[in-house]
Amino acid sequence: MSLHTESITSLRHQLSSKAISPGDILDDLETQTKQHEPEIHAYRDLNFDFAREQVQSVDLDAPLGGIPIAIKDNINVTGQTTACASRMLENFLSPYDATVIKKLREAGAIFLGRANMDEFAMGSSCEFSAFGPTYNPWKKSDGTQLVPGGSSGGSAAAVAGDLAIAALGSDTGGSIRQPASFCGVTGLKPTYGRVSRYGLVAFASSLDQIGPLTKTVEDAALLLEVIAGEDPMENTSRPIEVPPYSKTLSGLSIQDLTIGVPKEYFIDGLDSDVEKSIQSAIQWYEKNGATLKEISLPHTESGTAVYYIIATAEASANLARFDGVRYGHRSSSAEKMIDVYSASREEGFGEEVKRRILLGTYTLSSGYYDAYYNRAQKVKYLIRQDFENAFKTCDLIITPTAPYTAFPVGDKIDDPLLMYLNDVYTIAANLSGVPAISIPAQPSSEGLPIGLQLMGPHFAEERLLQAAHAFQSAHDYHHLKPEGFNQ
Repeated sequence: MSLHTESITSLRHQLSSKAISPGDILDDLETQTKQHEPEIHAYRDLNFDFAREQVQSVDLDAPLGGIPIAIKDNINVTGQTTACASRMLENFLSPYDATVIKKLREAGAIFLGRANMDEFAMGSSCEFSAFGPTYNPWKKSDGTQLVPGGSSGGSAAAVAGDLAIAALGSDTGGSIRQPASFCGVTGLKPTYGRVSRYGLVAFASSLDQIGPLTKTVEDAALLLEVIAGEDPMENTSRPIEVPPYSKTLSGLSIQDLTIGVPKEYFIDGLDSDVEKSIQSAIQWYEKNGATLKEISLPHTESGTAVYYIIATAEASANLARFDGVRYGHRSSSAEKMIDVYSASREEGFGEEVKRRILLGTYTLSSGYYDAYYNRAQKVKYLIRQDFENAFKTCDLIITPTAPYTAFPVGDKIDDPLLMYLNDVYTIAANLSGVPAISIPAQPSSEGLPIGLQLMGPHFAEERLLQAAHAFQSAHDYHHLKPEGFNQ
């Protein structure tokens, strides 16, 4: 088996025994990227010379010693450009490491490149990058190119195409889990506050969370173990002990699980192949001793509207700093101060970012704040309450990750509302702050990946990972590869 196809866990065993070196992994990845990166464009920037410089000082006894990882382009890495896939920041050289990067360095990880993304993490298809779209390694049977999902589409495509051993992404409304579903990899959104956001360029501060995209649940557990924990630099991180996730994956008896099945997630509009796949997974848990229980999350239908009010309002405030004066692109055509602001933002931001800034500014404006933003916050509380009530009667919740499989490139790009509905099954976890994971389930009739989503109570990542690992250990869906990527 080629090294680029293997998991973190497998490679760490080989590195520890000195059967291979970090350089061997990089050589193998470089060969793979030369062949496939031009067609996928998983990276905004890829630098093997930079990666090899890191190898010189890597601690091979550290938990991630010698493992190359792709980093989403909105997470700061010292000495690298953090562009957020935007012309606004294309020349911004990060002066510091995000906390997650600092922790990965200490754990011996090697930073391979900057994964492409939707600009400022605003998108569900990875078509909204100023540097060009990313393509899913998976294609339809007739060769039609598919989107990888977004906004962490580059991270997911890199892992699915074996162009990285693992990756970091960020999840504001499903931006880790939906790409994981479309690309057939594992994607974990931790509890809000479990992982520090210090050094993550903010989209919607009350919703953003950093998490791993990996080939296996075991690898996701190992990465979470490294990056989780309280951070004095970030006041929403929580002082809660981090369990040894990677060492307790087999510590759960499925017979002890009660799994909730929300009726609101299995309605008209759900693709028949997706429903069949998730029902098959539900039956597997039941067959293996779990108790299945129908539950209701009554405010689910309000989730999309609430999310796009709150997220865009926070985006409007967070992106106000990019004005041509303090940060980012400054227009060369500006003659007056007002031109510096207007021309710099007009030239620096893409269409989707402008659309969301306008929507957010409108919802925060005088006369509309109470009607939209304040009301959305009240409904957000009710959504959180729905989950708290549900977890009084069940341990985990099982749902589809996305309502359908990956769609063709360009299929929804001209219909923003249709694009926003991609997040219908993922946004509730962000609004409520609970942890959620997407793992590969039974593929569609055409062989395309389908994601199974599990959600748990706040800070219940250990049980979530255990339940996901149990399913993955009994199935080989995560081993399936796109055509041409199985060598």
